[in-house]
Amino acid sequence: MNDKKKIKVLIIDDSALMRQLLTAIFHEDPELHVVGTAANPLLAREKIKTLKPDVLTLDVEMPGMDGITFLEKLMRLHPLPVVMVSSHTEKGASATLRALDLGAVDFVAKPQGGLRDGIRRELMDEIRDKVRAAATAHVRPAPASHGSQTPQLLSSTMLCREGVIAIGASAGGTQAIAEILSRLPSRMPGIVIVQHMPPRFTASFAERLNNQCQLEVREAKNGERLRSGTVLIAPGGMHMALMRGGGGYAVRVYDDEPVNRHRPSVDVLFDSIAHIARDNALGIILTGMGSDGARGLRAMKTAGAHTIAQDEKSSVVFGMPEQAIRQGAACEVAPLERIAERMVEWAGQDGQFEKQSLN
Repeated sequence: MNDKKKIKVLIIDDSALMRQLLTAIFHEDPELHVVGTAANPLLAREKIKTLKPDVLTLDVEMPGMDGITFLEKLMRLHPLPVVMVSSHTEKGASATLRALDLGAVDFVAKPQGGLRDGIRRELMDEIRDKVRAAATAHVRPAPASHGSQTPQLLSSTMLCREGVIAIGASAGGTQAIAEILSRLPSRMPGIVIVQHMPPRFTASFAERLNNQCQLEVREAKNGERLRSGTVLIAPGGMHMALMRGGGGYAVRVYDDEPVNRHRPSVDVLFDSIAHIARDNALGIILTGMGSDGARGLRAMKTAGAHTIAQDEKSSVVFGMPEQAIRQGAACEVAPLERIAERMVEWAGQDGQFEKQSLN
């Protein structure tokens, strides 16, 4: 492939070893071309001007100007697709979630054992996949601060129906999920979510969401009952499935082989809901790369559930919703700003739900 047609990548990391490793990883991909590296954001700023990269990889923790401060300035002055490179520490997880809020497309976590033994093949593939996806992403910088940031809540239903709402997302999903949940009233059916994330990050994500919305959000535990007004996030590195329990629904959290290269997998959750909840469920697939969730959403639709796919314009990466639409899994396609409203309508007391045709 001609270098002019390749995706131009700029690597920003204070570790010389990490810069070398990422350069070697990207060199193996014929679609990627490393146009330069920078040891700090100040050097990166000049190289962005001269090299005009398509995608940046950005270390979260760097001396001097850290990655988050640099990202905030970048998204305000010169928005570009960014893939964050984060540590597995609690501090790294918190900073990465802040980066995603600011408009980073996605992130990869450094090997837990450090870099002395190199990087396993699966992580190499993940890094390359995420950079390629970022090159096609619709960058959504965080909105400018104008007074109160409290979102307008939707009107609560008098009594929520007994049922379950399932959401699946990947790249761009942390922003999308936060936007949806922050608009929901406290009286909602139980919600279960798979967001592609490694261990440690999902606990921080759940805690962050819990502070941003009226619902109770937490990382799921095996055997936990799904109650109204509660949101359970699948733990990173574990699958989550719906099961019967306590006269209603509960979740099974377990370790098994990755599905569609993911653990947790959206398909695992959606397939279980199709089998257990059937037409008493609402399935929603949001922004993300790949096809995880498309098959499971189709199974939910076949079982009688209503299903929604996020539209292309509001998706950071349209891969997952697009695959669901192509496979006939979506009853309707909706912009992100409409999805919370549709959830409340579905949860209405009288059970009357106007199904909208596929756009």
